[in-house]
Amino acid sequence: MARTAPDAPRPTASAVLDDAVRALAPDSAANQLVAQIEAGAAPRSVFATFALEQHQVIAADRLSFQHLARRADGDPPVADFFDLLAQGETLALKQLAGLADACELTGREIAEYQPRPGCQAYPSYAARLALGGEPADVAIALTANFAAWGGYCAIVAAAMRDHYGFPEAARDFFGFFAEPAPAVDEKARKAVQHGLDTGQAQPATAHRYGRLLQAYELMFWNSVAE
Repeated sequence: MARTAPDAPRPTASAVLDDAVRALAPDSAANQLVAQIEAGAAPRSVFATFALEQHQVIAADRLSFQHLARRADGDPPVADFFDLLAQGETLALKQLAGLADACELTGREIAEYQPRPGCQAYPSYAARLALGGEPADVAIALTANFAAWGGYCAIVAAAMRDHYGFPEAARDFFGFFAEPAPAVDEKARKAVQHGLDTGQAQPATAHRYGRLLQAYELMFWNSVAE
């Protein structure tokens, strides 16, 4: 009797997420603005531009995450992940107030600010994924991007203290994203595992999403520097 080959082991969410973070990690020298901030060489004005742009990014991303949660209503682990991300954007906006105050931005300046196209490419693509991307795949792509974003925020937070003399309240936004987020990591794992178990998650598609997110992430920082 002919032997049948054993079934290949199914990938786990942890393995899929680790692979995405590794495969989609940007080149360490790709973000020139963060490197300049780390060295204290960037002009202080970039922080005001960053704050103004982030007001737009946060509002857009929160809507995208809320929409993804609604689309995943029949898949609770996935919906829970995006619900948590939407809540995180609300917290991030509160943390951003300290940076805006330190940069002496007025409410009118924030409201009337005309955002830069390159800075808003990321949330625009995130909105596109919210409309048509498979939510489990979007979760994989975002997790890879969050790893890069968190690293950038950690560098900027330290440089703001060491080179620019910003008070703690102004650094809180960056510290918020630089700190480990075990609750987000756990919900991401559960969301992706559900996607794998149900056949909804396609890591190759998620990597395609993730490569664009990483490219638009770099475009954001480069546009802030312009």
